[in-house]
Amino acid sequence: MIRLFPTLLIWCLAGAELSQAQSTAAGEFPAPTRTYHLLREDDDWSFLADPAERQDFWDPIKYIRLRQGRSDWFLSIGGEARYIWEQIGNDNWGQQPFMNGYLNQRYMFHFDVQYGKHVRSFVELKSGLNSYRIGGPRPIDEKKLDFQAAFLEVGTGDEQNWIKVRAGRQEMEYGSGRLIDVREGPNVRLSFDGFKVKSGIGAWQIDGFAMRPNLDKPGFFDNAPNHAVGFWGVYGVRPLTKSITLDSYYLGLDRKEAAFNRGTAHEVRHSIGARLSRPIAQSTPGWDFDYEAVWQFGTFGSANIRAWTAASETGYRFPNLPLKPRFSAKADISSGDNAKTNTLGTFNPLFPKGNYFGVLATAGPGPINFMDVHPQVETTLPHNVTASADWIFQWRESLHDGVYSVPGFLIVPAGKSNARFVGHRPGTEVRWQANRHLWFQADYGIFYAGKFVKESQPGRNLNYWALWAGYKF
Repeated sequence: MIRLFPTLLIWCLAGAELSQAQSTAAGEFPAPTRTYHLLREDDDWSFLADPAERQDFWDPIKYIRLRQGRSDWFLSIGGEARYIWEQIGNDNWGQQPFMNGYLNQRYMFHFDVQYGKHVRSFVELKSGLNSYRIGGPRPIDEKKLDFQAAFLEVGTGDEQNWIKVRAGRQEMEYGSGRLIDVREGPNVRLSFDGFKVKSGIGAWQIDGFAMRPNLDKPGFFDNAPNHAVGFWGVYGVRPLTKSITLDSYYLGLDRKEAAFNRGTAHEVRHSIGARLSRPIAQSTPGWDFDYEAVWQFGTFGSANIRAWTAASETGYRFPNLPLKPRFSAKADISSGDNAKTNTLGTFNPLFPKGNYFGVLATAGPGPINFMDVHPQVETTLPHNVTASADWIFQWRESLHDGVYSVPGFLIVPAGKSNARFVGHRPGTEVRWQANRHLWFQADYGIFYAGKFVKESQPGRNLNYWALWAGYKF
C-alpha cells in the first residue's frame, strides 16, 4: 500500500480526470451558511469574522480570532450529543431469539484551527457509551474516549487550481456512501489513519489517499490503525451540467484475513466505478436520480476475484404541493459467489454506510450477494417535521452464496436452502428538526423472513424500533 501512495500523488498532480467528493464545486467558496455537515470539518464559520453576522448563542465560540488584524487566523469549537434507545427482536432472524433493548449515547467535541489560508489543524474527540444491551456492547456501540479525527493540513494555490496535503486520523465520506462512509447510524463512527492529497484542477476536484481503518477498542485512547487492512484510492467529482454530477474512482483494498462463504484467505481487491447523480428538486417539480456501477477484480488466496454491483435510485418531488411529497424507487444488485469455481464472485462494499437499507441500520442483511426493489415515499409536514415510509424486497443474486450483514459478516451460509427470496421489510421514519441545533426521530421496521431464511433456520421475523434525540452546536 505504501508503495502505491506516490503513484496516487503523481496521478493527482497530473490532473487525472478524477476528483474529491465534496458538495462545493472546485474553486468556489461556499456562501455563508449555518448548516452542520455530516463531516464537521466541512463547516465554514469564517463569515463570523463580521460581528454583524453573530446572531446565534454559540457564535462566540464558532469564530475566535487568533491574530490581531488577521481574520483568517481563528479557532472554531463545536460538538454534538446524541441519544438512541434501540430495541431489536429476533436479531439475525432469531439467532438471538429475544428482545434486546439498550441505550446508546454519543458525545463529540472538535477544535478547528485555521492558521491563515494554507495551514489548518482539526481535532475531534468522541465518546460512545452503551447501557443495558444483552451480551454487552458491540464494537459499533461503545468507545469510552478517543480521537475521531486529528490531522494537520497544508495547502497552496488559488481558487481554480490548488492542492492540500493532509496527514493523521481522518473521516472519509464519498458520493452516496455506498462504498466509503463514516458509519453515522451506529453509535461509534468510523475513521482512518493515513495520508490524503486533495486538489482542484479546473472543474475537477481530486482526492488521493492511503489509509488504514481505525480499530475501535472500548477503552480510553487505545484505538490504533488496523495493520491487517490497507485501503488506498483516487476519488473524483465534477459537474457535467448545472444539475448533474459525475463521480469516478479507483479504490484498492488489502485484507490479510478476509472471510466469505467459501472460506478465509488473503484478499487484494481493486474497484473501479462511476456515479451519475442529480439532487432532489427544491423549488419546482422535477426528477432526481443516483446511478452507480462498480467492477471489482483481484485475488483471494489462490483464486481470482471478479465481482460487480449496480445501484439506482430514481425519484420525483412535488415541492409546490402540500406536504411536498417525493416518490422514489431503488433497484440494486451485487454479485455473489460460486465456491465450485476458482473465482470469488462476492462483491465487497468496502466501508458502506450503516443505514444502507433505511431504518434497519444495524440489523438484517447488507449489500452483498443481493437483488432488491425498494419503493419509498417522503413528505414534509408543518413545524419542520418530515416522514417517510418504504418497503424493501430482497433476493440472493447467487444461490451458491450466503447472506451477509452490512459490515460484511456472514449471517446465513449457503447450502441449507436453494431458495432465492431472503425477505421483505416495511419501515417508517418520522423526524422533527425542532431548531437548527435540536432534533428528534422515531424509526420502526419489520423484516419478514423469506423462504431462504426460513429453510436455513431459525427463520423468525425480525423487528426493530428506535427513538433518537440529538443536539449539535
